[in-house]
Amino acid sequence: MEPIRRAVIDVGTNSVKLLVADVRGNEVRPVCEQSKQTRLGHGFYDTRTLRPEAIAATVAAVAAFGNEAREAQAVSVRVIATSAAREAVNCGELAAGIQQVAGLKVEVISGEQEAEWGFRGVTTDPQLARMTLLLMDVGGGSAQFTFGGKGRELVRNSVPLGAVRLLEKFPCSDPPKPAELITCCQWLKAFLQQEVRPKLLPRWKDNSPGSSDAVQLVGVGGAATILACMEARLETYDRARIEATRLTATRVLWHLERLWSLPLEQRKQTIGLPKNRADIILTGAAIYQAVMEEFGFRELRVSTRGLRFAAVMG
Repeated sequence: MEPIRRAVIDVGTNSVKLLVADVRGNEVRPVCEQSKQTRLGHGFYDTRTLRPEAIAATVAAVAAFGNEAREAQAVSVRVIATSAAREAVNCGELAAGIQQVAGLKVEVISGEQEAEWGFRGVTTDPQLARMTLLLMDVGGGSAQFTFGGKGRELVRNSVPLGAVRLLEKFPCSDPPKPAELITCCQWLKAFLQQEVRPKLLPRWKDNSPGSSDAVQLVGVGGAATILACMEARLETYDRARIEATRLTATRVLWHLERLWSLPLEQRKQTIGLPKNRADIILTGAAIYQAVMEEFGFRELRVSTRGLRFAAVMG
């Protein structure tokens, strides 16, 4: 069977991402991957209204990526939208803009769908498909927790917990103050105990008795990838090295405390941390550290697959 070249454009709360890939069954071979930060969810959470400038920037990014996908000879271009779009009272303005400027229809997917596709995409990695996983996809506006084993999803939970959303809830000084980190971490602990633990833990105990050592924590999304890039000191994107990187709980805590001790301009000089992510990495790292502490994980591994890999498979 010959591979089919397809494209997916992922409209997230923080950025718009393009994946062009050659697809054959469950095999996805990326040809082109790009990301453009448009901050669709900036200033969004008080009113649930997308700002005109954020809509305009997002529409322009989708149109540009649509053109690139066609130039790469993709036979189809799929546009999916997640947290900010599905919560917005004026999502129709975004969809209409994309239709008018880019000539593309937007699929606004549910949090449950996002979690399902994330698990399906990550388990295109044959090694991960054989393991018992807690997959954690932290975006700008939401986080998806999916538990499963040997390629079979058992339970999923999408919650309103994202790096942009959390930063707007707990804005930081520059440099951040120690008390601000304490407040953020305390809130995260309470949130995980109320919103995540009750849904995950019963199925977890039923299917993987014993400690969390029997379950592999896998992070997917921008925050997890940045943590891996900082740990490996990568100056350029390298899928193989990112996915080979393992972060111990001690190292995640080290990165968290270091990042929260630095002013923004110094964080921007950190190897592996894109300058335009130097603000939201604070809350992204805090979320991962809180989950590792709450559930007793000793190690975090990172996948560069996920939602877009599943969406491009059709």
